[in-house]
Amino acid sequence: MFNPAKSMLLGVTAAVAISSSALAAEWRGWNIHVEGYPNTVALDKFAELVEGVTDGDIALKLFHGGTLGSQPDAIEQLRLGAIQVANFNLGPIGPVAPEANVVSLPFIFKDVPHMFRVLDGEAGQVIADGMAAKGILPLAWFDAGARSFYNGTKSINTPDDVISLKVRVMNNDLYSGMISELGGNPSPMAFAEVYSALQTGVVDGAENNWPSYESTGHYEVAGFYSLSQHLIIPECICINTDTFNALSEDEQNVVREAAQEAAIMQRELWAERELASREKVETAGVQVNEIADKGPFQEAMIPVYDAYLEANPDLRPLVEMIQGTE
Repeated sequence: MFNPAKSMLLGVTAAVAISSSALAAEWRGWNIHVEGYPNTVALDKFAELVEGVTDGDIALKLFHGGTLGSQPDAIEQLRLGAIQVANFNLGPIGPVAPEANVVSLPFIFKDVPHMFRVLDGEAGQVIADGMAAKGILPLAWFDAGARSFYNGTKSINTPDDVISLKVRVMNNDLYSGMISELGGNPSPMAFAEVYSALQTGVVDGAENNWPSYESTGHYEVAGFYSLSQHLIIPECICINTDTFNALSEDEQNVVREAAQEAAIMQRELWAERELASREKVETAGVQVNEIADKGPFQEAMIPVYDAYLEANPDLRPLVEMIQGTE
């Protein structure tokens, strides 16, 4: 659990002088997640830290639960400066910032620790620079676990089990291609629409991490969860690039430090929530199965990689950089 005594920003007010000439600002922040979710708690902490260390010169009003629109809508709002801060999954950012799209290649990360090693290194800086050039500057990286398949009719153990299933995916051609190569029918739709789509049979299944599967109640209408772990996609605390660039250097430093501290909190809370979410859905009767051999799933993704690199040859070095990170 996060320990406030370890806060990196204790004493920062004394150490970093915020320019008194800066105009007070109220930022608006977007978040798709519900109250109590690790990301939501961490974002609230970020807002508290920023307001405290700037003596209220920067106040962040957060709108949780997607109340300001869907994630694709919020991405555009942030790029335009209509909102200043957001917690985004990099999946829907991919179509906007090509460098960010590489993290959506199935199985590109070995596991979550490998993902963070990549993001903290040279490849992560390439991704961050590409996003910033499109108006979306990542301040810190959140954990979003591994995404796996779930549906209401059967366990998935081989690619053949996906054939003909209608599977909800985020709005990104890579995810649609992934499902198509497995023989399924991809159905891009907003996250908020998934529960009713599962309930009414508009889709047969979806894919997501443990906390999202549990917190949305998707397990109530899709009781088979298969640990394919095909996607490990980070999330970020992001800020509008122009908003960040308008800050003084001292303000930029404390805003970034606040985001990084919030990310430490989020990762610790996330680890706890993953365990709790899995325990809750298994207690409720969800049938969870490990996939003994993921090799056939990975082999099925070769055409996805081929098509992606053919269309984006300039990104081949970035893909190879990620794959080569130990």
